[in-house]
Amino acid sequence: MINEPVSVRWIKLGIVAGLCSSILYPLLIFSSLPLFMTALLAGILGPAIGVASLGLRELLLIRGNSVSARVGAVANFTAGALFTAMALVQLACRYAPASETASAMPVGVWLGLDVAWDIYIGLGTAFFSVAMLRHERFGALFAVPGVLIALLVIGLNIATFPTPPAEAGLIDIGPFVGLWYLAVTVRTWRSLPWAREHAQSHA
Repeated sequence: MINEPVSVRWIKLGIVAGLCSSILYPLLIFSSLPLFMTALLAGILGPAIGVASLGLRELLLIRGNSVSARVGAVANFTAGALFTAMALVQLACRYAPASETASAMPVGVWLGLDVAWDIYIGLGTAFFSVAMLRHERFGALFAVPGVLIALLVIGLNIATFPTPPAEAGLIDIGPFVGLWYLAVTVRTWRSLPWAREHAQSHA
Protein backbone atom coordinates (compact mmCIF):
# COMPACT_ATOMS: atom_id res chain seq x y z
CA MET A 1 0.00 0.00 0.00
CA ILE A 2 1.11 3.56 -0.76
CA ASN A 3 0.74 4.71 2.87
CA GLU A 4 2.73 1.82 4.30
CA PRO A 5 5.86 2.78 6.25
CA VAL A 6 9.10 2.51 4.31
CA SER A 7 10.30 -0.18 6.71
CA VAL A 8 7.35 -2.43 5.82
CA ARG A 9 7.96 -1.93 2.12
CA TRP A 10 11.58 -2.91 2.66
CA ILE A 11 10.45 -6.02 4.53
CA LYS A 12 8.12 -7.03 1.69
CA LEU A 13 10.87 -6.51 -0.88
CA GLY A 14 13.21 -8.53 1.32
CA ILE A 15 10.71 -11.41 1.43
CA VAL A 16 10.51 -11.49 -2.37
CA ALA A 17 14.31 -11.38 -2.62
CA GLY A 18 14.65 -14.08 0.04
CA LEU A 19 12.28 -16.42 -1.78
CA CYS A 20 14.17 -15.77 -5.03
CA SER A 21 17.44 -16.61 -3.27
CA SER A 22 15.96 -19.83 -1.88
CA ILE A 23 15.03 -20.91 -5.42
CA LEU A 24 18.12 -19.71 -7.27
CA TYR A 25 20.72 -21.14 -4.88
CA PRO A 26 19.77 -24.83 -5.30
CA LEU A 27 19.27 -24.28 -9.03
CA LEU A 28 22.85 -23.07 -9.34
CA ILE A 29 24.31 -25.73 -7.07
CA PHE A 30 22.41 -28.82 -8.15
CA SER A 31 21.28 -28.15 -11.75
CA SER A 32 23.18 -28.34 -15.00
CA LEU A 33 22.22 -25.19 -16.88
CA PRO A 34 23.53 -23.52 -20.06
CA LEU A 35 26.40 -21.10 -19.48
CA PHE A 36 24.41 -17.94 -20.14
CA MET A 37 21.66 -19.06 -17.76
CA THR A 38 24.15 -19.94 -15.02
CA ALA A 39 25.82 -16.54 -15.38
CA LEU A 40 22.44 -14.78 -15.32
CA LEU A 41 21.28 -16.59 -12.18
CA ALA A 42 24.62 -15.94 -10.45
CA GLY A 43 24.27 -12.27 -11.32
CA ILE A 44 20.78 -12.17 -9.79
CA LEU A 45 21.46 -14.28 -6.70
CA GLY A 46 24.13 -12.01 -5.21
CA PRO A 47 21.96 -8.86 -5.22
CA ALA A 48 18.95 -10.91 -4.06
CA ILE A 49 20.89 -12.02 -0.97
CA GLY A 50 21.77 -8.39 -0.24
CA VAL A 51 18.21 -7.08 -0.66
CA ALA A 52 16.77 -9.94 1.41
CA SER A 53 19.20 -9.05 4.20
CA LEU A 54 18.17 -5.38 4.12
CA GLY A 55 14.53 -6.43 4.47
CA LEU A 56 15.35 -8.72 7.41
CA ARG A 57 17.29 -5.89 9.04
CA GLU A 58 14.20 -3.66 8.89
CA LEU A 59 12.07 -6.30 10.61
CA LEU A 60 14.64 -6.75 13.35
CA LEU A 61 14.97 -2.98 13.84
CA ILE A 62 11.23 -2.43 14.41
CA ARG A 63 11.56 -3.55 18.02
CA GLY A 64 14.41 -1.07 18.60
CA ASN A 65 17.95 -0.28 17.53
CA SER A 66 20.21 -3.28 16.95
CA VAL A 67 23.88 -3.07 16.05
CA SER A 68 23.90 -6.82 15.35
CA ALA A 69 21.10 -6.52 12.78
CA ARG A 70 22.94 -3.71 11.00
CA VAL A 71 26.26 -5.58 10.93
CA GLY A 72 24.48 -8.73 9.73
CA ALA A 73 22.97 -6.83 6.81
CA VAL A 74 26.33 -5.30 5.83
CA ALA A 75 28.08 -8.66 6.03
CA ASN A 76 25.41 -10.44 3.98
CA PHE A 77 25.31 -7.68 1.36
CA THR A 78 29.07 -8.10 0.99
CA ALA A 79 28.60 -11.87 0.86
CA GLY A 80 26.17 -11.49 -2.03
CA ALA A 81 28.70 -9.43 -3.98
CA LEU A 82 31.43 -11.98 -3.26
CA PHE A 83 29.18 -14.84 -4.37
CA THR A 84 28.51 -13.21 -7.74
CA ALA A 85 32.22 -12.45 -8.17
CA MET A 86 33.18 -16.02 -7.26
CA ALA A 87 30.61 -17.62 -9.55
CA LEU A 88 31.43 -15.42 -12.55
CA VAL A 89 35.21 -15.83 -12.09
CA GLN A 90 34.73 -19.60 -11.85
CA LEU A 91 32.62 -19.66 -15.00
CA ALA A 92 35.03 -17.41 -16.90
CA CYS A 93 38.02 -19.58 -15.96
CA ARG A 94 36.20 -22.80 -16.78
CA TYR A 95 35.04 -21.71 -20.22
CA ALA A 96 37.99 -19.54 -21.26
CA PRO A 97 40.32 -20.83 -24.02
CA ALA A 98 42.74 -23.50 -22.83
CA SER A 99 45.77 -21.22 -23.23
CA GLU A 100 44.29 -18.85 -20.66
CA THR A 101 43.64 -21.53 -18.05
CA ALA A 102 47.05 -23.17 -18.10
CA SER A 103 48.08 -21.42 -14.89
CA ALA A 104 46.79 -22.64 -11.54
CA MET A 105 46.22 -19.04 -10.46
CA PRO A 106 42.57 -18.78 -11.63
CA VAL A 107 41.68 -21.83 -9.53
CA GLY A 108 43.27 -20.22 -6.50
CA VAL A 109 41.40 -17.00 -7.19
CA TRP A 110 37.96 -18.58 -7.18
CA LEU A 111 38.80 -20.82 -4.23
CA GLY A 112 39.80 -17.73 -2.28
CA LEU A 113 36.59 -15.95 -3.29
CA ASP A 114 34.63 -19.06 -2.29
CA VAL A 115 36.05 -18.95 1.23
CA ALA A 116 35.56 -15.17 1.43
CA TRP A 117 31.87 -15.59 0.50
CA ASP A 118 31.44 -18.32 3.11
CA ILE A 119 33.11 -16.24 5.82
CA TYR A 120 30.93 -13.21 5.13
CA ILE A 121 27.68 -15.19 4.92
CA GLY A 122 28.74 -16.92 8.13
CA LEU A 123 29.37 -13.59 9.86
CA GLY A 124 26.07 -12.19 8.59
CA THR A 125 24.23 -15.27 9.84
CA ALA A 126 25.90 -15.04 13.24
CA PHE A 127 25.07 -11.35 13.73
CA PHE A 128 21.50 -11.78 12.52
CA SER A 129 21.11 -14.70 14.93
CA VAL A 130 22.30 -12.59 17.86
CA ALA A 131 19.76 -9.91 16.88
CA MET A 132 17.03 -12.56 16.73
CA LEU A 133 17.68 -13.99 20.18
CA ARG A 134 15.52 -11.47 22.07
CA HIS A 135 13.22 -10.62 19.17
CA GLU A 136 9.63 -11.71 19.76
CA ARG A 137 9.17 -12.94 16.17
CA PHE A 138 12.25 -15.20 16.20
CA GLY A 139 13.83 -16.00 19.57
CA ALA A 140 16.14 -18.89 20.42
CA LEU A 141 14.35 -21.21 17.96
CA PHE A 142 16.05 -19.32 15.12
CA ALA A 143 19.00 -17.79 16.94
CA VAL A 144 20.64 -20.93 18.32
CA PRO A 145 20.67 -22.96 15.05
CA GLY A 146 21.78 -19.80 13.21
CA VAL A 147 24.81 -19.32 15.45
CA LEU A 148 25.76 -23.01 15.22
CA ILE A 149 25.47 -23.01 11.42
CA ALA A 150 27.49 -19.79 11.19
CA LEU A 151 30.29 -21.18 13.37
CA LEU A 152 30.42 -24.36 11.30
CA VAL A 153 30.54 -22.46 8.02
CA ILE A 154 33.41 -20.25 9.16
CA GLY A 155 35.28 -22.92 11.12
CA LEU A 156 35.22 -25.62 8.45
CA ASN A 157 36.23 -23.25 5.66
CA ILE A 158 39.16 -21.90 7.66
CA ALA A 159 40.21 -25.39 8.76
CA THR A 160 40.36 -26.78 5.21
CA PHE A 161 41.51 -23.60 3.43
CA PRO A 162 41.91 -23.35 0.48
CA THR A 163 40.16 -26.67 -0.21
CA PRO A 164 36.36 -26.51 0.19
CA PRO A 165 35.20 -28.61 3.17
CA ALA A 166 33.17 -31.01 0.99
CA GLU A 167 36.22 -31.75 -1.17
CA ALA A 168 38.29 -32.28 1.99
CA GLY A 169 35.99 -35.09 3.12
CA LEU A 170 33.91 -32.95 5.46
CA ILE A 171 30.28 -31.85 5.23
CA ASP A 172 29.08 -28.97 3.06
CA ILE A 173 27.15 -26.62 5.34
CA GLY A 174 25.86 -24.51 2.42
CA PRO A 175 22.51 -26.32 2.05
CA PHE A 176 21.84 -25.92 5.79
CA VAL A 177 22.52 -22.19 5.53
CA GLY A 178 20.04 -22.04 2.66
CA LEU A 179 17.40 -23.93 4.62
CA TRP A 180 17.89 -21.66 7.64
CA TYR A 181 17.39 -18.56 5.52
CA LEU A 182 14.33 -20.11 3.86
CA ALA A 183 12.83 -20.66 7.33
CA VAL A 184 13.74 -17.07 8.27
CA THR A 185 12.10 -15.77 5.08
CA VAL A 186 8.90 -17.70 5.76
CA ARG A 187 8.88 -16.42 9.34
CA THR A 188 9.41 -12.87 8.06
CA TRP A 189 6.47 -13.31 5.69
CA ARG A 190 4.27 -14.49 8.53
CA SER A 191 5.44 -11.49 10.58
CA LEU A 192 4.10 -8.90 8.11
CA PRO A 193 0.90 -8.15 10.12
CA TRP A 194 3.03 -7.68 13.27
CA ALA A 195 5.44 -5.46 11.33
CA ARG A 196 2.62 -3.28 9.97
CA GLU A 197 1.10 -2.84 13.42
CA HIS A 198 4.34 -1.94 15.18
CA ALA A 199 5.79 0.15 12.37
CA GLN A 200 2.56 2.19 12.26
CA SER A 201 2.62 2.70 16.00
CA HIS A 202 6.17 4.04 15.80
CA ALA A 203 5.69 6.05 12.62
